[in-house]
Amino acid sequence: MIFDEIDRGVGGATADAVGRRLAQLADKGQVLVVTHSPQVAARAGHHWRVEKRVEKGQTLSSLSVLSNQARVDEIARMLSGDTITDAARAAAEMLIAG
Repeated sequence: MIFDEIDRGVGGATADAVGRRLAQLADKGQVLVVTHSPQVAARAGHHWRVEKRVEKGQTLSSLSVLSNQARVDEIARMLSGDTITDAARAAAEMLIAG
């Protein structure tokens, strides 16, 4: 199953509940989720970063697998923005730990 921003417009406890339900669903089959929610992303079993750029008028997308540390950093970035702080990393690690 593929879910594209199923968590749009929700945050906090509601996003956490969506992430938990998606993780339960993934126990029974393959689930791909596109999200901007750190609460949902933290529940993933695997993590990829999708980036889009425009070169010479052509839109290109790239996909990269994230290491465990890069996963923490990405969730921290989702929480805090461009500047990743130690507090954001700690919060990301807590979200991943569940």
